[in-house]
Amino acid sequence: MRPHVELIHEDDYIWHVAELVGGEGRASERRLSVDEEDGSSSLRVDFHTDWGRSPGIHHANTEYHVLKGSMTYGGKTFGPGAYVYAPKGVPTDAITFTEGTQILHYREYGDAGFDRVESIQAPRWSDAREDVTVLDTAAMQWDAVPNAGPMPGLFIKYLHVDPVTGFYTRLVHAQEGWSDHRVAHHPCYEEAYTTQGRMTYNFGDLDLGTYFFRPARIKHGHFVADKGGTTWLLRSDGELHNWYSENEWVRWGADAVNYGPGGGRMRWSQSTHDRASGPSSRSEADLEALQASVRHSHSLGDTDSAYVPHAQRVDPSIIAIAKALDAANLQGGHGQEHDHDHDHGHEHGHEHPHLDWGASPASLEHPHERTDEGAYNWGFSRAIRPGEEIPAPILSSLPVRSRSRGRWDGDGM
Repeated sequence: MRPHVELIHEDDYIWHVAELVGGEGRASERRLSVDEEDGSSSLRVDFHTDWGRSPGIHHANTEYHVLKGSMTYGGKTFGPGAYVYAPKGVPTDAITFTEGTQILHYREYGDAGFDRVESIQAPRWSDAREDVTVLDTAAMQWDAVPNAGPMPGLFIKYLHVDPVTGFYTRLVHAQEGWSDHRVAHHPCYEEAYTTQGRMTYNFGDLDLGTYFFRPARIKHGHFVADKGGTTWLLRSDGELHNWYSENEWVRWGADAVNYGPGGGRMRWSQSTHDRASGPSSRSEADLEALQASVRHSHSLGDTDSAYVPHAQRVDPSIIAIAKALDAANLQGGHGQEHDHDHDHGHEHGHEHPHLDWGASPASLEHPHERTDEGAYNWGFSRAIRPGEEIPAPILSSLPVRSRSRGRWDGDGM
């Protein structure tokens, strides 16, 4: 399982010697996200010299995407936008990168192992499936996403889709002004690297070189594409369903023991969405774009609530607390300090209303969360079958400030 990485810029990572087994040349890598259990990795690689590797077999499903420079695969040379998908256990042809080339490099369900072979006619592994995919994505046409969310203006280039697992890699472009006023979670993980443009977001700005990795069910939003639009290379380990929430709130509190004013009660009323107000508040253009998203949603017959930045309205968490207090009062105020002396048996003359705190946490789980291979991993991706209960989102923590960028980035919600 990979940890949650929310809006970190690649500049915040250190360089390592690239783990490219069997290659000749020098390269460095930034490890954007790593699964220490099986070796899966998402990497930004720079080649300091010409670099090459002979035909061979990867130990992981492997992807290369050229951001800058050139790549030669099987004797054919490609520039920026070149993409190769090499399934594990399948012989791949020789590949080279020129000095100065920058790429995104992904390994999934395996480590950096690589076995040289004489040619691509060498035997496959017995459990290997699929074939090598080679694309010049710069020459591909953008297709409009049929269900782009509440607003039109989202486009896609499909690079690879696993016909068995639904794992897929795609380039996604949001045109200038595209927005989404809702927050969402998915049954699968979702990761993206920004290759062009800028998008504003509650956790910071998605600009060139910004990366995130969200395990399944991590809640996220709201988005507005800036001038020129925004493009990402985006990957998910299964079919991506969008489950939307609105009027979101988070409230937490506790009694401080050895910190805070006099060691007294500390009440935290801040959620990650509170970044939508104050010093890091949304611009007027962003606010208008988010309202446009609401209006478009209404034009389609949806009943979405209006987008209101946090701290600009009555906080829904305060309303929930007030309702809980009202419900407790309806119980007759039966706390530890009441002083009336009637018997608390069934004959005391009034009934206590049931205090409803919403759905039981167990009812918000996926049906297999306690029994399958990911039973102890709440962010594990699971296929959603028709008729199954949709699991609730996972809430994370507050944003953090990027040391190298000097701005707010986020680590969850």
